[in-house]
Amino acid sequence: MRDWLDGLLAVLLAPTCAACAAPLPHPTKGCVCATCWQQVVLTTPPLCARCGTHLAGPAGTTLCSACLRSDSPIAQARAIGPYGGALRDIVHALKYDARRSLARPLGALMRSAGAPLLEGCAAAVPVPLHPRRERTRGFNQADDLARQLQLPVVRALVRVRPTETQTALPALDRHANVAGAFRATRHAGALAGRSVVLVDDVRTTGATLDACAAVLADAGVREVFALTAARVESPTP
Repeated sequence: MRDWLDGLLAVLLAPTCAACAAPLPHPTKGCVCATCWQQVVLTTPPLCARCGTHLAGPAGTTLCSACLRSDSPIAQARAIGPYGGALRDIVHALKYDARRSLARPLGALMRSAGAPLLEGCAAAVPVPLHPRRERTRGFNQADDLARQLQLPVVRALVRVRPTETQTALPALDRHANVAGAFRATRHAGALAGRSVVLVDDVRTTGATLDACAAVLADAGVREVFALTAARVESPTP
């Protein structure tokens, strides 16, 4: 029956893959084709013990060069894979084309990538959009992803001022851009003394996640982890 329905939809609607725009042979199985899902590159061990990036250093190295130079309020971070290729296109389809059904398969991959982090977490905290941007977009992609992690979702943060899009800024300006942009909500009090996982679609420099983690720590959260669909990999120096 599904094969028959797929054939009918392919003829009548000619749907295309939301990621690669190729004809979608099985539209009832989702808006992204199997080939694109198969082309998603996963971050593979060895991983930096803190940020989760792939380690290319000598044997015995536990932290990447960026983590050795920084002091992040995030205990550990993980992502499905590097932000590029099919994964970038799928995230774009979710975020900018409102293909919200993609949150479920992306969430499943995030659960796998972040399994060791999620085990000890009491809740998932989505990184908030500014209310104006959320109204324009119609949803918060981080919230959709957080709801796939099989943890209570607690909206413990609010973005109190609009910020420039981080992707448009040089790396050195991103921390300043989000400084003071977040505050804890009344729901944060229930997380005092507990561990939580921050959820977002993409981690670039980590500035947004760091700003959110600092606010949660000030609200009494014991430990903050971070889990994203993708991570921008920095070149190895």
